[in-house]
Amino acid sequence: MKKLHQFLVYMVLLSLVLACNPSKENMSLEELYTYKADSIISIMTLEEKIGQLNLPASGDFTTGLASSSNIAEMIKAGSVGGLFNIKTAEKIRAVQKIAVEESRLKIPLIFGMDVIHGYETLFPIPIGMSSIWDMELVEKSARIAAIEASADGINWTFSPMTDISRDPRWGRVSEGSGEDPYLGAQIAKAMVKGYQGDDLSLNNTIMACVKHFALYGAPEAGRDYNTVDMSRIRMYNEYFLPYKAAVDAGVGSVMTSFNEIEGVPASANKWLMTDVLRDQWGFNGFVVTDYTSINEMVEHGIGDLQKVSELSLKAGVDMDMVGEGFLTTLKKSLDEGKITEKQIENACRRILIAKYKLGLFDDPYRYADPERAKKEVFNAEHRQVAREIAAQSFVLLKNKDKILPIQKKGTIALIGPLADNKENMAGTWSVAGRFDQAVSLSEGLRKAVGDKANVIYAKGANVVVDSLLESRVSIFGKPTYRDNRPAEMLIQEALAAAKNADVIVAALGESAEMSGESSSRTDIELPENQRDLLKALLKTGKPVVMVLFTGRPLALTWEEENVPAILNVWFAGSEAGDAIADVLFGDVNPSGKLSATFPQNVGQIPIYYNHKNTGRPLAEGQWFSKFRSNYLDVSNEPLYPFGFGLSYTDFNYGEIKLSGTALQGDQTLTVSVELTNSGKYDGKEVVQLYIRDVVGSVTRPVKELKGFQKVLLKSGETKTITFEITPEDLKFYNSDLNFVWEPGEFEIMVGGNSRDVKKAKVDWKE
Repeated sequence: MKKLHQFLVYMVLLSLVLACNPSKENMSLEELYTYKADSIISIMTLEEKIGQLNLPASGDFTTGLASSSNIAEMIKAGSVGGLFNIKTAEKIRAVQKIAVEESRLKIPLIFGMDVIHGYETLFPIPIGMSSIWDMELVEKSARIAAIEASADGINWTFSPMTDISRDPRWGRVSEGSGEDPYLGAQIAKAMVKGYQGDDLSLNNTIMACVKHFALYGAPEAGRDYNTVDMSRIRMYNEYFLPYKAAVDAGVGSVMTSFNEIEGVPASANKWLMTDVLRDQWGFNGFVVTDYTSINEMVEHGIGDLQKVSELSLKAGVDMDMVGEGFLTTLKKSLDEGKITEKQIENACRRILIAKYKLGLFDDPYRYADPERAKKEVFNAEHRQVAREIAAQSFVLLKNKDKILPIQKKGTIALIGPLADNKENMAGTWSVAGRFDQAVSLSEGLRKAVGDKANVIYAKGANVVVDSLLESRVSIFGKPTYRDNRPAEMLIQEALAAAKNADVIVAALGESAEMSGESSSRTDIELPENQRDLLKALLKTGKPVVMVLFTGRPLALTWEEENVPAILNVWFAGSEAGDAIADVLFGDVNPSGKLSATFPQNVGQIPIYYNHKNTGRPLAEGQWFSKFRSNYLDVSNEPLYPFGFGLSYTDFNYGEIKLSGTALQGDQTLTVSVELTNSGKYDGKEVVQLYIRDVVGSVTRPVKELKGFQKVLLKSGETKTITFEITPEDLKFYNSDLNFVWEPGEFEIMVGGNSRDVKKAKVDWKE
């Protein structure tokens, strides 16, 4: 009876508020949600307003015990706006019930999770997804992730991560889309569309959260959470574009980064969160911090918890993840006149509006349907799509004498620490995945060959020699199954397995958590013990195919010089083993292209294709020249350039044809090139368009990606590929941070990677 009385009082208060407001008939949806949010705010206590700004991590409840947890008491008191890290429709439904039936105002919670590259059906890690260069498939992967997560109660994902990174020492390069702003922007848009669809109120969509705003991918020394320092012109021209693309695509939320920008941590940076994000870009969603990033500003040295919480709210941050700085200090700051209640209400309003957009006020249980979850999570259809997408993410780095594809006959020796490890196939940031049901490479090969061939397995080596290091990279339920026998014994066992083999498949590289958050590395070569194994296998004289697992670009100079075939498979997700088998045996022709440059060695870092010239540039293709910008010990060239990736077939590019070589004003330039598949296999090629602004008011990169098309050609087929360029494609931010294009000479480049291109020139006047 008491609960019924509270609910009736709430409804009476709300109806009185609504009655005092003007007609809603002519309101836009945004205006209507704002009006409704303000109606609720008008009857909220200060504590309830602040409570909406609080995002604790719930931990995982045991079924039936949700109502007796500490979090439950906070929810009843109106001190929680949302939760994350809770999984399954039943558990989320139980917690939501507390919010909408036992709290005073019955405001539903928002439930978030790191759905990064799939929910339970896992796709390739993001750097692998970016190697597909097919935005329809990128969007499709996010759509499936949204369907599964939403069926299981999740309505908010902390994805996409759009941080540009040019330093493979940084572990979270695995979670982004590589080094290029244009490619990163296209992927950001596709991911947001996949997650959010056209109507967030549908129960099979989830709200996206672009992160980490901003510049998180450029830490000094490649060390996670470290200082970032760069000019604003570089921010606008090279690092901001993917974030802005997500905002333009309608992303519902933005997450702050851990690093500082111009001496002010992002979570307290008003210029970033208000001036750029809201005023310049027009973002109207809400801003959430990363995990405890408000609290961590104390260590940055800009104040105690009360002070940094005040600075964060005033900067434009709306929701505090885990740290409870808002929850425990904002009332005191308000009493002391350091913040205003309006600032609290502004943040509260944005969160309430997001809940209206998600349809939670209409039906708080719409995302928690156990029956739907049984049908739509980790089903056969989704797993098949994951397999097909994974196969397209693999990048063929080398294929001397066309060793690949191998045949389904004879004896195949499968060797390596990652050959029979299904738990590591998911890669990093796969928190909801079913690791025990992933397909290992061993399982995939055996299924593929059936009784046509014999597959012999030996581990051959541990992931690394150092057992302590291996313990640091085998967390989160992804064991490496260390073998404590002497390294030489493991190698001898592998050689015995390879003795009668027709071909050796060596599954080497990183384990899943050697990349990802807090997984920075100073040594990005293949671990020494794995290289020793590889050397021994090569000495057998048998053909060796290296299947490379990695979450970052590696320095593979020795391997490139000595191993006949290298297939980079990243971490391909739930169906990794089947997808790898599809490519190894030629059922799928590899078509992935690198989204990040692979260096010759760590000393070249940062190395990226769209760099600028120095005043003493080294001539293209040369090394060494004294008093030029180069190294004494290695050339300036990467091992594998951005956009690189081979195929089982051969593609030939004709000369570039332009619709004109002298253009004026807003004319459109048509660029065309003939592409021929001159090999024996049908295949897909990613045709890439680059431009160079030869003379500018500020220095411009030597080339910039401005378009790409993934094209299927049958063996012997020729297609004409066309691109259109307008002055909009020529724009950049000048020294005054105005977005302009400048007339002059431009180089147009088309090719299969950023290094091997055909060139033409055009003069473009105002």
